[in-house]
Amino acid sequence: LNHIIIPGGMPPRACLGYSFTQLFFVLNHYGIVGDGFKAQIKAGINLLENEEEQIIQKALELSHSLFEKIPIIYTSADYEGVGIRLRQQLNENSKMLCWHQVFPEMNHNELVGWKSGNDNLAVLILRNESDFTRTQKRMETCKEIFSKYTSTILEVFSKGDSEIERTLYFIHLGDWLSWHLSEKNEVDAMEIEVINYLKSELSKI
Repeated sequence: LNHIIIPGGMPPRACLGYSFTQLFFVLNHYGIVGDGFKAQIKAGINLLENEEEQIIQKALELSHSLFEKIPIIYTSADYEGVGIRLRQQLNENSKMLCWHQVFPEMNHNELVGWKSGNDNLAVLILRNESDFTRTQKRMETCKEIFSKYTSTILEVFSKGDSEIERTLYFIHLGDWLSWHLSEKNEVDAMEIEVINYLKSELSKI
């Protein structure tokens, strides 16, 4: 069967550069997408290289506000994958519980749950200038609501001219954020002993 071999020896979360890129080439090979992604990925790489110092510094600043908090990550629906990635990075690298949700879906139910909110929660909204106008209005209004229950409300706007560039920017920022928080939490970002324990128990069945 046709396949692409991704180099091994690293945790899957550290191989995103391989897994993310190869998906586009597979889809392109079978005529599902065009080849415009190639230029966008290259532009994304240039963006990250040019913004590297600022990204690391921004991630450090965010880590100060999120330390010893429970992060709640919000994105527009189009960028839910970014929210999932960040949640999982904070889980595995930083050894922190958190959750994510998207606009406008969170407006239908989760927003009511904020009645039980408290100052131990920290909101992080990942935003884009390209987000739908009504979605941006929802975010602004919800910031007012969140502020009644927590003093930590953070937002970051992406950089880049395409969805791929903006996605890579957020992922890189989130990865650095998870690293800084692992340092603050004094944990080993690579350690996943609890997952290994679960697998060993399941292997006994």
